[in-house]
Parts: sequence; structure tokens; C-alpha cells
Amino acid sequence: MREFALEAWFSKWEFSARYHMTASDIESFTLSEILALASPEDREAFDSGWLGYTETWGLPELRSAIAGTYDSAGPDDILCFAGAEEGIFVAMHTLLKKGDHAIVTVPNYQAAETIPLDICDVSGVPLLPDDDWALDLDMLKAAIRPETRLISINFPNNPTGSIMALNDLRNLVEICRANDIYLFSDEVYRMVELDESLRLPQAADLYEKGISLNVMSKAYGLPGLRIGWIMTRDRGLRQKMERYKHYLSISNSAPAERLALIALRARDWVLERNRTLLRENLAKLEAFFAEHTELFDWYRPDGGCILFPRYTGPGDAETFCRDLVERSGVLLLPPSIFQSELLPTPQDRFRIGFGRRDIDAGLEAFRKHLSAVLRD
Repeated sequence: MREFALEAWFSKWEFSARYHMTASDIESFTLSEILALASPEDREAFDSGWLGYTETWGLPELRSAIAGTYDSAGPDDILCFAGAEEGIFVAMHTLLKKGDHAIVTVPNYQAAETIPLDICDVSGVPLLPDDDWALDLDMLKAAIRPETRLISINFPNNPTGSIMALNDLRNLVEICRANDIYLFSDEVYRMVELDESLRLPQAADLYEKGISLNVMSKAYGLPGLRIGWIMTRDRGLRQKMERYKHYLSISNSAPAERLALIALRARDWVLERNRTLLRENLAKLEAFFAEHTELFDWYRPDGGCILFPRYTGPGDAETFCRDLVERSGVLLLPPSIFQSELLPTPQDRFRIGFGRRDIDAGLEAFRKHLSAVLRD
């Protein structure tokens, strides 16, 4: 397996840098805060929970709650995983084999590219920065081959924060249907769109060969639970994925499943709390970039809690990001983290996150660093 560049960078800096300004999740909750959302019945179920193995498919009540977040799903259409990463790994290894071909959007979350690359031939289709990171469907159609089995997308996108147009998604579904191609859709930031009118339907609701990935980590702000899932109406594929999971996590954590269930039953409150935090932090970020127009070219993202601004200051973006964390303890993701084996990626952009509470201290340290750089 190729080194996971993002996780290697986080392994070095995530818990040692003083200011984590590139987190891809939203401020999490304490255990007591989640339990305070529980009904008396759910609290009793958690307190008296048995710490044995759980069902490979996932806790039945949890799968029912997850199914309720879709338009067309029942509990049997859901398979739970130990986070989204396991879901990506299992789906790619279940769907793809040597001799197949997959298409992946670029830039991307690295696993969406490198896992299929270890299995079969993969082509990249770019998101276009000069067109609000739109996906060019003509380029995508041109990349399709007779052996193309899978197209993989991610909206709201990591790292750009872009959301494709609804008509483009519907046209993409028709392209997949006409060519009998599976559509794998990473939807982990759905429900925290900054403009809710841009919210897309979920691929597995739109398409019989759609595969929708989600997780408690991002929009719900609960990465410590390690609970993710895939919804697909393809019964045979679900069964294959469940069998593959037997070689990995086997089953999820029983307490984590109960906590995820509590959060999902309070999802309206949880999501509104998170959307409010994002709006507040985005205003702070907007003010920060307005102070430094000579150094950054920034744009307002469509959704999620991250964006991918351009560095226009002295030197290069890679050196800038590394110097920032080493000298001032402010952690960003440099452009090398988003390099692709499929296509060139922008080398003047970095990822910044705005989903955590108390970003003021990080922004102030960032300001002081920039003042020192300008003085130098």
C-alpha cells in the first residue's frame, strides 16, 4: 500500500501542533453531552449495554435510524463500518478486480484514489478551479471505457468545499445508468451545506447502482465513535461487503453504536448546532483573509468545514505551510498532501478547516506569523 500522506502528516503534527487549523471534522461532544440528549430508554440501554460482539451489519435500531436519513432506504439497505475509511476499502475491494477500470475526481481524499489504484486501472477527472471546482461531465464521458465499472465522487468535496450542480448529478446518474457503471458517492459532509439550497440528493436514492457513504465523524462531529455506513439498494453487493468486513473489523463497538443512535435521534439539534458553528467561524475566516489579500486568494465554500485557498505570497505554498507549523505551531495541510498519481494538482493551495470551536487563538497566531514573515 502507498503511504497515506494525509495521515502521515497528521501523525506527526495533529497532537503536537498548538493550533489545529486544518481539521476536517466539526467540534466534537463529550460523552456526557451526548448522553444528555438520550431518552430515558436510550440511556438505560447504554448503561446496561453488553460489551460483547455486535452484529456485523450493525445494531438493528441504529440501522433503522440511519435508514431514516434516506428517502428510499430500509434498515436492510444499510451496512455499518468502523468509520468511513473501512467503508471505502471494503467497497473498492468488493466492486473492483484486476482488469477493471475506475474513474475518480481530482483533487480528492487520498483513499478514494489509492485504494482502487492497488486493484485496477484508474483515471482521474479534474474538478475545475476556474469554474468553482465544477466536474466537467464531457471529460468524464470521454474517460469511460468498456471495462469501466465504477465512478467515484465526493460532494461537498474534500478539500475544496464545492458541491456539484443538481442537474449535473442527475446527468451523471444517467451516464452511469447508460453504461452500467456503479456510482460511489462520498457524502460525509451532507447536511452541513453553507447554502442549504445546494444540498444534493443521495446517490443511492437516485440510482439503483448508487453507493452512498456516510459517517458520524464529519457532519455530526463524532469521529471518536468510528461509526460509518454504506447505503445501497444492491442486495448482492451489500452481502459481498458484509462478508468482506469479516476480515477487518468484524463488528463495531457496542457503546459507540448506542451513542451514534442517540446522536442520530437528536440529529436536528446536532446538525443545527454544527451549522451555526460553521457560519460563525466562516465569518471569522472571511475577515482574516480580507486582512491579507496580498497573500491569499480565498473563496467561500459551498459546504463542509474545509476550503482550499490559494497562497500568493513570497516563496511557495509548501514551504509556507511547513514554516507556519514549525515556527508558529499553526497546522495546515500543504499542497503535497493532495498530490495525485492521476492528474496534476494545484501546488499553490492549502487546506484550512473551520469546524472547531475557539479558532480565534489559531487565527491570532496565524496573524502574528504573517506579520513576522512580512517583516522578514
